[in-house]
Amino acid sequence: MRKRRARLLPVTEILVTGANGQLGSLVVNRASARGLDVRGVGSGDLDITDAQAVNEQVKPGSVVINCAAYTAVDAAETDEERARAVNATGPENLARACVAAGADLIHISTDYVFSGEADTPYETDAPTGPRTVYGSTKLAGERAVHRLMPTARIVRTAWVYTGTGTDFVATMRRLESERDTVNVVTDQVGSPTFAGDLADGLLQLVESGTGGETVLHATNGGAASWFDLARAVFEEMGADPDRVVGCTSAEFVRPAPRPAYSVLSGRAWAAAGLRPLPHWRDALRTALS
Repeated sequence: MRKRRARLLPVTEILVTGANGQLGSLVVNRASARGLDVRGVGSGDLDITDAQAVNEQVKPGSVVINCAAYTAVDAAETDEERARAVNATGPENLARACVAAGADLIHISTDYVFSGEADTPYETDAPTGPRTVYGSTKLAGERAVHRLMPTARIVRTAWVYTGTGTDFVATMRRLESERDTVNVVTDQVGSPTFAGDLADGLLQLVESGTGGETVLHATNGGAASWFDLARAVFEEMGADPDRVVGCTSAEFVRPAPRPAYSVLSGRAWAAAGLRPLPHWRDALRTALS
């Protein structure tokens, strides 16, 4: 893994792309609450696939946090051109603009760059092997960023939720009130991550300024299956967790295969002197409170 060189210029602004998404919006809100100079742009404000538009937005001395992504995992299987444009060409444009402007870049990536066939947490230098269009386009984005900007930081995360909208935790909250039982897979294990904790971690990374590896993993601690997470949601709501019924992935065939195992190791994050994110169960309790 490549070591990151020290930043010499003070941060003039934090520019958050994908600022209307679940992670980007929280990064903007929490940066603002800390009194940081932050500017969020959604896809309607900035199309990161437009190189000229990107060049016009990136300012010297700024830190760009790229939360923009095509995350519709199943849709990407038949919409590869758009997924590649957003997940690969977009980050490439941002990296090129950051180099030209003398700005810094933190690019958000995913556990889907791995095959999901491991049985121990993935380290940052573990061999990649995406099995989906989404994963392969995100990996292409990582590679484009590091080819153009070796000092950029890539932060991989997994199973991100807020507990509102349409994410998994929000869906379990809704189904608890609509159904007597809910079937959830037991054979997919990962790192559930509350977007609020991830946003705080990214801002900690900005404020740390320098040093450390250029590839990091940031998730809540511990590991869980979707079944475990669903039961925990029911418990936190005061509902009977036995209403969550286990099943296998074979019973829920999707256009894009889901990783059987996608737990990410936080070893590099801790080695960089960054505070680990809370355990996933504590994070869930915070999210639902």
